[in-house]
Amino acid sequence: MDAPLFNPTVVKAAFRDVTWMHVSQSAVRVATSVTRTLLTEIIEGARAAAAEEGLTVLQPRHLVTAIDRNVEVDVANEWYGHSPTFRALTGDVASPAAQPGMSGRAHRRKPSAVANAHRFEPGVKRLLRSQGVRAVPSLVRELVGVASVFMMRLARSAAMVVREGGIRRYGTVILTMPGEPLPPPSQENPLRGAPPREGDRRTIGGNDVLDATRIELFGDIRQRALTEAREAKQTHASA
Repeated sequence: MDAPLFNPTVVKAAFRDVTWMHVSQSAVRVATSVTRTLLTEIIEGARAAAAEEGLTVLQPRHLVTAIDRNVEVDVANEWYGHSPTFRALTGDVASPAAQPGMSGRAHRRKPSAVANAHRFEPGVKRLLRSQGVRAVPSLVRELVGVASVFMMRLARSAAMVVREGGIRRYGTVILTMPGEPLPPPSQENPLRGAPPREGDRRTIGGNDVLDATRIELFGDIRQRALTEAREAKQTHASA
C-alpha cells in the first residue's frame, strides 16, 4: 500500500484549525486521497501547459493556465489573495499588514490554514516527484497553498455534515458551450436513497469527508475523487 501523501498529524492539524471536532483515521485517509486527486489533476494541467511551450519545469503561469482551462479544479479562492502569482494578475499590491491574519487582533486568533500552509510542502514535493514533474519553488508554494485551502474547505464542509446529520444541500453544475442545448436531466439524484448519517455529533468520519467532497467538487473530478477515496478507504480497511 502506498504511503499517505500527507502525514496524518498534518491533516488533523488542518482540521483542528477550523473545527473542534475529533477527526477519525478514516476521515484523514479520505481527505488525503481527495486532496491528492485534486492536486494530481492540477499538476497534469500545468504539465500540459508547459509542454506547449516546450518546457519541462513547471512555472506559476502554468498553474494559472491549468485552472483557467478546467473550472472543476478552481477551488482555492481563499488562497488567491495570499498568492503572489494571482495577486499580480489582478494588480493587487496590498501590503502584508492588510492580509487576513496579520492584524493585531488576528494574531491573537488561531492561525488559519493558509498561515500554516507550509506543513503541506513535503507532501506536495513528494507528489511532484511521484509524477516525474519538476517545478520552480514558486510553483511549489502555489500548490502548497491550494492544498492547504482545499483541506480547510473539506474540514468546514465535513463539520457541517456532522452538525446537520448528513448532506442538506448541494447542487449540480452542468457545463455547456454557448449555444449548445442543455443535456437531458440526469435520473441520478445524489440525495436519493442516501442513508442517514451514523455516528455521534462530535467526530468527523470518512463518510462525512466523502459528503464534504460532494459539496466542494463537481463534475468529473468529483466522481474521480470519490472513487479513489473509497478505494483508499477499503484498501486500508482490508490491510
